[in-house]
This record gives sequence, C-alpha cells and structure tokens, in this order.
Amino acid sequence: MNKIKLLIALILVDLQNDFFSGGALGVPDGDKIIENVNKLIALAVKNGWVIVMSRDWHEKITKHFKEYGGDWIEHCVKNTHGAEFHPQLNIKDLKNIIIVSKGMDPEDLAGYSAFEPKAQCADGRPLKVVLNELGVTNTVVCGLATDYCVRATALDAVKNGFNVSVVMDACEGVEFDSSLQAKFEMMSSKVGILNTSDLTRHLS
Repeated sequence: MNKIKLLIALILVDLQNDFFSGGALGVPDGDKIIENVNKLIALAVKNGWVIVMSRDWHEKITKHFKEYGGDWIEHCVKNTHGAEFHPQLNIKDLKNIIIVSKGMDPEDLAGYSAFEPKAQCADGRPLKVVLNELGVTNTVVCGLATDYCVRATALDAVKNGFNVSVVMDACEGVEFDSSLQAKFEMMSSKVGILNTSDLTRHLS
C-alpha cells in the first residue's frame, strides 16, 4: 500500500529585526532561536515543505500603537529596517516563500495571528486559502513571541482545520509565565509540542 504523503507548511512567525535584540520590541533571548530556526528551514527545504513567513506590517499611524490608543510602542512599520526579516535567517536563496502581512489595518488593535481575516499573502488572499489550495494539512510553527503571535497563529491554525505543532526551542516569549500559560493553552487545543531534535532526528 502506498503511503499518503502529508504536505507540511513551516510557519515562521514574525522573525523581524524589531523583535530581536536592539529592536523596538526586542524579545529577551530572542536571538538564541536563530540557530534552531535555520535548522527547521533546512529541514523544510530538504523535505519539500511549504515555507511561510508572517510579518507585522504596520502603518505609521495605527491604533495598534500606544500613541494612538493601543498597547505597543511603534514597531515593524512597513518598509522600515525594523520590519525586515533578521539577516541571519537562511532565506536569501529560497524561492517561493509565502509572506503573510498582518496588522495592516490602522483600526485594528490586535493583528497577532497569521490566520487573522485581514492578514494577506502577496496576492491578497488569506493564508488559509493559499495553504488549502496547495494541499497543506499539517503546520509546524515557530518564531516570536510564544505568548503572543506564535500562540495566536497556532490556535487559529487549529480553528482553520490544520494539524499543528509548535517547536518550542525555536520560539521565545516575552514573559516566562505568559509563555508557559500559552504553552498549556495550545496543548489543550490539541497543538503538538515539539523540540527541533524531535523533527531532525526523524526527518534529516
């Protein structure tokens, strides 16, 4: 009997300069995940996975920012250095990466999830539609930050009918307690919790 091959999407969440050291909203120890993220990228390339990169892509004036009524200082304003992907990511030679821009609506206070209704791929379509068209069934999620955009993306992926795993040692959170709470919330929603070695051991 032939095995059915499940198409997997690796979703890299918000690996942008403003969320690393020296950035406007640098996540403590965020730089430490780069090595494992690059291992996952290499694994995805080797195994023919779809690679998705989400990004905050805010307007300069948006209710997402404290100055205009939101919770956060200015960060990841579109077409700025802070909104660019971290330069140490091994993505320069990759083709057909799906980039999902979120947080673009200046009236939106949230914008955390790559699956939010207003998030768009380059062709203007939602991520769910693009992944469904490609035949993706499983998603592997990592990035920044565990307690915000990783959590929201993973939970929304489940709601949108995907099997979801989060690679915890390729994620970092803003706060320990909220990251732990996010982990338990994801587990209770049937999100698989993995480490990089769990994948590389079986798929390398």
